[in-house]
Amino acid sequence: MDGWGGILLLAVIGVGFGIVSVVLSYFLGPRNPTPEKLAAYECGMPPVGDARERQSVKFYLIAMIFLLFDIEVAFLYPWALAMRQLSWPGLIQITVFFSILVVGYIYIWRKGVLDWGPEYDPDYKRPPKPGPAVVKRYRYGTRN
Repeated sequence: MDGWGGILLLAVIGVGFGIVSVVLSYFLGPRNPTPEKLAAYECGMPPVGDARERQSVKFYLIAMIFLLFDIEVAFLYPWALAMRQLSWPGLIQITVFFSILVVGYIYIWRKGVLDWGPEYDPDYKRPPKPGPAVVKRYRYGTRN
């Protein structure tokens, strides 16, 4: 139980620092709410339009590709730790593994999955004409 005391102390200090920071900012922080500050924040995009808009399939493809290549790192870390014990067979295995991943990466690259511009999107018609309606629609924090 002697080794767990430091971990417990570190956890208590971390939680205490978080609570003290929130309480101090509540009492000492400035309070001047504006419509922009009170508006919902969605990843830097103004919340305009219907929430049930149809999304492009590219978003989901990129997410799945990210998971695929993220799993690569999960396999690479244990291999790097056991590299000396694995010797040549381990090197051959990781070379085959990376070769398969490189072939998959080249395939998705050639298919255009990583192209994000509107000129590559088949659903893209044309940009909206600039004018007061477009400016008003994208003004942050307005409901009109």
